[in-house]
Amino acid sequence: MWLTMIAALSLAIWLYLLLARGGFWRMRADACTGTPGAPAPSVTAVVPARNEADVVGCSMTSLAAQQYAGEFRIILVDDASEDGTAAIAQRAAPELRVITARPLPPGWTGKVWAMAEGVRGVTSDYLLLTDADIVHPPEHLAGLVTRAQEGGYDLVSYMVRLQCGSLAEQALIPAFVFFFFLLYPPAWIRDPRHATAGAAGGCLLIRRAALERIGGIERIRGELIDDCALARAVKESGGDVWLGLSGTAVSLRQYGTFGEIGQMISRSAYTQLQYSVWLLLGTVVGLAVTYLAPPVLTLAAPRGAAAGMGALAWLLMTAAYWPAVRYSTRNWFWAPLLPLIALFYLYATLRSAVAHWRGRGGMWKGRAAG
Repeated sequence: MWLTMIAALSLAIWLYLLLARGGFWRMRADACTGTPGAPAPSVTAVVPARNEADVVGCSMTSLAAQQYAGEFRIILVDDASEDGTAAIAQRAAPELRVITARPLPPGWTGKVWAMAEGVRGVTSDYLLLTDADIVHPPEHLAGLVTRAQEGGYDLVSYMVRLQCGSLAEQALIPAFVFFFFLLYPPAWIRDPRHATAGAAGGCLLIRRAALERIGGIERIRGELIDDCALARAVKESGGDVWLGLSGTAVSLRQYGTFGEIGQMISRSAYTQLQYSVWLLLGTVVGLAVTYLAPPVLTLAAPRGAAAGMGALAWLLMTAAYWPAVRYSTRNWFWAPLLPLIALFYLYATLRSAVAHWRGRGGMWKGRAAG
């Protein structure tokens, strides 16, 4: 009886996710093209960078090559780099302005403080907040501004294409995008009637007036998940937000091992749960019922209703995950392996909680948050 109840619950969850969660699983890349209305609004790109020598040159070159009719400036904020990041960026794009971030004040996270340093004093119509590992195609900025203008959006953001070369990346990165969109369905984010708000901080265009309306970057000064916090603040203030999936902008960030990706997940997983033990316990149970129960029931339960519903739930899970695998250009056999991948994410979430309890939560590039 218990097995049948668990199987029925798991099947109901996957029917809900497929049919009533904003179609998050479709994973269709949205073209970022178009020409802004004349005169094109001014834009300033603000790029926080900390020890990004391996990738910052390509990123700055791509920004300098933007085919944009309006005024466009680039500011790189060097956040205590020790590898020559600023010099490499300057050689790649001589026209950019380099700012050295002042020491991190109490109550601020590192990246948010660097963004605040770059934004201070900027008077452009729009701000492009982008990471130092992102390569933008030449028409990308024009497309972002066009999207914002035509849709009346205060914030436009793209989840860029992530690297999927190493075994760890092939196994875990498509699921990262899948889980992110599950938490923040783009269709719900774009709907002004829906409270859900989210953004991808690697590529985020925001109207300066909207940023000022919410109190500036200081509004999110202590946030680890700064992109989604910014989108939430904009939407709560009455602004419109758009999130999509890019097919052309790419991240150069590489993760060679499972440990590196685990660290990336652990940095903010417990933050997502609002540092709540009860939400953590609920997440453990929820992940077990949603992702682990279907294959266990299919393979280990006696033949009958429980095994049948478990198999159907596993099939629906595989079907929901397949578009993310296809978008990442990975082989089809990764799709039915989502239960094992979810088990790794569960481990990383528990690790995130333990790190927080030990006072090392939010560690990134050798520095703790806050």
